[in-house]
Amino acid sequence: MREQLMEQLRRFRPWNEQEEQDKALILRFLEEQEDAFLRSNRTAHMTASSWIVNPARDKVLMIYHKIYDSWSWTGGHADGDQDLLAVALREAREETGVEHISPVSPEIYSLEIVTVDGHEKRGEYVSSHLHMNVTYLLQADDRDPLRICEDENSGVGWFRLDEALTASTEPWFVKRIYKKLNDKLKAL
Repeated sequence: MREQLMEQLRRFRPWNEQEEQDKALILRFLEEQEDAFLRSNRTAHMTASSWIVNPARDKVLMIYHKIYDSWSWTGGHADGDQDLLAVALREAREETGVEHISPVSPEIYSLEIVTVDGHEKRGEYVSSHLHMNVTYLLQADDRDPLRICEDENSGVGWFRLDEALTASTEPWFVKRIYKKLNDKLKAL
């Protein structure tokens, strides 16, 4: 699975300089780090996120993330699973309660290296580290019921594409990630 992911990363065409730079670093990280898919690598580890759109592709499904205190995309740690699309799908279902989520494409939609500030999780301190993140474009019906995942979020909701940018209170994510994800969506 690791080799398949690396091949998919090699085929990935960067949208901008950020993705070009991050692609090179993520590939090098995977080549050099045996424990790249495990949180036991406390410096950096692989994660998967998703930009979930409705069939009309004019809305995005977001969660209100408790740690970041902001509306955000869905996603999570690989925790040893090298099939990052499966990770993105699992996290999307867990965090939103939506059962019928599917990939728009099995190909990587976006790449990001995300800094994670030190924080408390389940009563333990987690030091600052990096998420070597692969993002997938997923689709769900915006009429399906939503459910909060009490462990991680306090809200789940659909936003128009422009509303998603104003809903998030994380300026770096809005400028560098969410805007890019929307721009790529509009270009499809």
